[in-house]
Amino acid sequence: MSSAAIGAELDQLRAQILSDPALILDDKDVMRALVAASEREMGSNIVDLRGLAMERLEARLDRLEETHRAVIAAAYENLSGTNQVHRAILRMLDPTQFEDFLRNLGTDVAEILRVDAIKLVLESPEAGPDPALERISDVLVVVEPGFMEDYVNMGQAPTTRQVILRQTVPATTRLYGPRAADLRSEACLRLDLGSQRMGGMLVMASDNPHTFKPGQGTDLLSFFAGIFERSMRRWLA
Repeated sequence: MSSAAIGAELDQLRAQILSDPALILDDKDVMRALVAASEREMGSNIVDLRGLAMERLEARLDRLEETHRAVIAAAYENLSGTNQVHRAILRMLDPTQFEDFLRNLGTDVAEILRVDAIKLVLESPEAGPDPALERISDVLVVVEPGFMEDYVNMGQAPTTRQVILRQTVPATTRLYGPRAADLRSEACLRLDLGSQRMGGMLVMASDNPHTFKPGQGTDLLSFFAGIFERSMRRWLA
């Protein structure tokens, strides 16, 4: 290519950049190359404050972009979780018989919530093996008074929180049977079944250690527990 042709192309490129500087300013790689070339021309004894400012602005922009992506991801996850809990609640309210309610809880509701095991725990002075209950459902577990507090606290200081999330499952087969060894995270939802009734608890467990963990929001699970309490009061009435 002749020098005249090269000069014509450069003039055309220059005119294009002058008419629309954003072509250069919006391209981080090009701007970085131009700043580096400018610094090389100035030599090592001169500090280019403009270049330093641009580096800091670029770093801030990268952090803002990461924060933006994190906020969007959190919002999407929250919306997805809300829809999931709402679908589980609607499915939970479908049955018209208590036996169907329990069976539905351990199948469809558990599947919607993406948990591997779900149990309804009720305290009773007459706790013990009951063939009649076992025939109804393996979701319902009747335990002696005080069992739930011991189970939730696991030897730690007592807590009054309604929802407890943890990345561990107590080493007992009392609730989950032989599946307990494969479960890695758990949510315990305390239930208020009325002033004249003993305590209740709904427990959900997963073989994924990240399904439930401390620090996660519990608003949706608290809402689910509130709806479940009202359903149980209807069945116990």
